[in-house]
Formats: sequence, structure tokens, C-alpha cells
Amino acid sequence: MENSIYIGLSRQVTLQRNMDIIANNVANMNTPGFRGQNLVFSEFISDPRGQKDPLSFVVDHGQYQITDPGPVRITENPLDVSLTGPGFLGIQAPDGQVAYTRDGHFQLGTGGALVTASGLAVVDQGGSPIIIPSNSSEINIDKKGIISNQDGAVGQLMVVEFEDVQKLEQLGNNLYRADVPATPSEKTVVTQGSLEGSNIKPVVEVTRMIDTLRAFQNVQKLLQSENDRLRGAIQKLTQNA
Repeated sequence: MENSIYIGLSRQVTLQRNMDIIANNVANMNTPGFRGQNLVFSEFISDPRGQKDPLSFVVDHGQYQITDPGPVRITENPLDVSLTGPGFLGIQAPDGQVAYTRDGHFQLGTGGALVTASGLAVVDQGGSPIIIPSNSSEINIDKKGIISNQDGAVGQLMVVEFEDVQKLEQLGNNLYRADVPATPSEKTVVTQGSLEGSNIKPVVEVTRMIDTLRAFQNVQKLLQSENDRLRGAIQKLTQNA
């Protein structure tokens, strides 16, 4: 197999990865607090067998988070919260560790626990699940995330910020994990009775999907042409042998 085919295949692999990311963005266009992802391409230079001309391959170096805020809509649900600013809400992941999300669509679970739509516990500043007393006749959440009922404060949402949000690792289900320390919120405001929508722009994502598909098809045609060229060369060489 010649180098041109290797290079073409490297391009196709990254285009397929890019298509997967775009498809995930489109699938979550209505997910509260979802932030889209983009693929980061880089160039890998190889020096095959010490030849003078290096080869340039395409590599999917990673992906980055689109940090533009999503649109906020009023729900009037007292358990819904949206964040204005760079912060994230603390959630107890299935493995028991604290994960982070921008999705503030909460509800009451078993025993009065405040949980996400998928049933994961919402945690307080200390990382413990938040419990809403069963006799709560009204629930208020202030701008700092302090939750109170008619008898006073019952807990406070964990609202944290990160120096570099691009270092957050996606876990799926609209959750992130951080290998870097989080700091208490200073620039983020919590708003009760509203939800931040996805920051995905459907027209932009569909356009990217079409461009990626066309690029994949062009590389496919190039590979087919190169394969035909090699086959023809081999046939001529064997006929002349």
C-alpha cells in the first residue's frame, strides 16, 4: 500500500470522528445545559525510512467545549435552576464521585432527595446529597444556590468554577469530570424557575455535517482513484514480465 492511501485513510478516520461529534451535538440540541463539542485536528509528520520528503498525516488531537451560554427559558418550576456565568453544578456520579453539569432540571426523589432527571443526587457544598424535608410547603433558591423552605435554609447547591473548562472530561449524560481543582463560585448567579437550553445552533451543525460528509466522499473518490492506478500499474508490469 502506498503512502497516499495511508494519508487518505488518516483523513477519513478523523472525518468519521468529527461526524460522530456533530451527530452527538445535533442529538442534544434540546438537552438543558448541553454544551457542544468541536474536534481539534492536528498534523502528524512522519519520516518514513529516512526519506527526504516527510509524510503529513491528519490526527484528531482531541476535542474542545463550546462555552457560549445557551438560551434561558422561564419554567416557573421551583426546582429548576439556570446558571448565569461560568459555573457548574455538583452532581453525584454513579461511581459516587462528584461530577459537574449545567443542567439544572431537578426533581424530588426517594426520601426527599434532590435529584437530576436521570435520578442522580444533587450535592451540596460539602459533596453530600441535598434532602428537602417532606413538610416543605414552599421552596426558594437564591442567587447563591441556598435552598430554603418555610422554616429556613435546608441546603446549598454546589456551584463551582474552573480556571480552564477545556480540561473537563465528558462522562456522558451531560456530565463532566474534573482532574483539576474546582473553586467556589464567584462570578456565577443561580436563577430559580428557569433552565438554560443547549448552546447548539442547528443550522450551523447541519452545515458542518454536510461539509464533513462531502469531504469524506471526496477522500473516498481519491482512494478509489489511487487504487485503480495501482491496479493498472500492477497489471501492466505483470504483462511485461
